[in-house]
Amino acid sequence: MKYINNFIRYRYLLSYLVFRDITVKYKRSILGIAWSILNPLLMMSVIVTVFQGFFKMNIDNYPVYFLTGSLIYNFFSEATTSSLTAILGNASLVKKVYIPKYIFVLEKCLFAFVNALFYFVALIIVMIVLKTPIKPPLFLSFIPLTYCLVFSIGFGMIITTLNTFFRDTGHLYSVFIMAMMYLTPIIYPIDAIPKEIADMLKFNPLFYYVQYFRDLILYNKVPDLQLNLICISISLSFLIVGMIVFKKYQDKFILYM
Repeated sequence: MKYINNFIRYRYLLSYLVFRDITVKYKRSILGIAWSILNPLLMMSVIVTVFQGFFKMNIDNYPVYFLTGSLIYNFFSEATTSSLTAILGNASLVKKVYIPKYIFVLEKCLFAFVNALFYFVALIIVMIVLKTPIKPPLFLSFIPLTYCLVFSIGFGMIITTLNTFFRDTGHLYSVFIMAMMYLTPIIYPIDAIPKEIADMLKFNPLFYYVQYFRDLILYNKVPDLQLNLICISISLSFLIVGMIVFKKYQDKFILYM
């Protein structure tokens, strides 16, 4: 109950911090927020040219296939990478006034969520241009995005705690997040790799979020109960562990800033 009351009390600060990050990101940019839509379109053009043009990647509607996987991965990557320094980057505020420290992690993840919505607009534009059918399951897209948001918040709490005490975490995480990109079927189809490796990829939580998102948008079907339970279990497990770890060590953060 205490956490809910704190969240309600500081909701305006949370909104301000998200808005601040958006403003800072596009400050002095001619196209401004339009870059959030243009960037995935440009990246898609490069990937499609290289993998479908040169490597003959045989996947139906490859641009949409790539964007659906890329959106989930980029969302998680941005949310967690920015969460790494959520505490250290706001050290001046933490030292001067009382603010629930989890607010800073939550803000970074919500900012990444806003960017993911812009990315989603780019995806819809590509679907319209390519005349990809837009059917009712697409309107459930908020479900995998919410699963990924909850997962990212929990994961972000864990790594920001580690990074506050051990600065090398940031360097190691850059390698980890790159590995996650290749261990998530974004560019390649899961059936294009050996079964033994494909089975290993299923230990990657992003695998299930991407599968869920693609089922809704690309294959026009609502995922079954089993996939929902897997996604919910992963998200809540990481959120609970993240909250426990963060709460246990948050009072010591100030000693390492």
